Amino acid sequence: MAAAAGGAAAAAAEAEGRVRAWAAAQAARGRRVALVTSGGTQVPLEARAVRFLENCSSGRRGAASAERLVGAGYGVCFLHRARSAFPWARALPPPGPALLDALRLTPGPPPGVAAAPAALPALLPALRAYRRAAEAGALLALEFTGLAEYLALLRAAARALAPFGSSVMFYLAAAVSDFYIPASEMPEHKIQSSEGPLQITMEMVPKMLSPLVKEWAPEAFVISFKLETDPSILIEKSRKALEKYRHQVVVANVLESRRTSVIIVTKDSETPLSLSDEEIAQGMEIEEKIVSYLQDQHTAFIEKKF
Repeated sequence: MAAAAGGAAAAAAEAEGRVRAWAAAQAARGRRVALVTSGGTQVPLEARAVRFLENCSSGRRGAASAERLVGAGYGVCFLHRARSAFPWARALPPPGPALLDALRLTPGPPPGVAAAPAALPALLPALRAYRRAAEAGALLALEFTGLAEYLALLRAAARALAPFGSSVMFYLAAAVSDFYIPASEMPEHKIQSSEGPLQITMEMVPKMLSPLVKEWAPEAFVISFKLETDPSILIEKSRKALEKYRHQVVVANVLESRRTSVIIVTKDSETPLSLSDEEIAQGMEIEEKIVSYLQDQHTAFIEKKF
């Protein structure tokens, strides 16, 4: 366990150095920086883990938002769950028959692989946009799987970005577990089903918004996301989060309608954003409206600081 903790600390320190150097390059190019968190976290139920508690998230919102932020001129540090949606790679068919059917063998020598013509209309714009971002150094990807790994990387990245002040946006779209089992209370080996029904007591995960806002990056523009299944409590809980953590914005959304409508909640306002039927038919994503609105909010935040 000590070796694992040491390895995690070394990985976080390495990530902090990478983010600091990358952010300095963004600042030299006159870019603002956004740290986008994306995907769900995994919480082990055993020390030598076979079973896990998952926060279900495809990472689509984070990936779509990262694309829009790069397009808006931001450098994006993309802190994402392994194998979740990735910016621009979303245009690829999903792994399996759909992906294999989108590929064609080309005759040699040497033999090669090409995209099927039917796949090109979606792939070409995404590939061009990714290449532009990569060549401009505008995207830095950091990958996590477990909850502890996510928290360590978030802290490391925030510390690295703190010197850049109000030009930094934290766009916290990851679905982070609220519960975990402390290492001291976790069984070492696989839990045996022969022992009968399982009862687990889990503790609350310490909220990272408080140290992020107060200590790690106190000058940054911070956006959290609130997802509920009960619309009647959504705004109240969003406002309580703003009051408790003193950050700038909550993007509030309901599970069933999260891909077509959200409410941007600030200290002084509630602004609904939604897609019309025509916009949905045209393939527009709600993240385009979210990022456009929050970019203006970030500009106002920076101007207020000066």
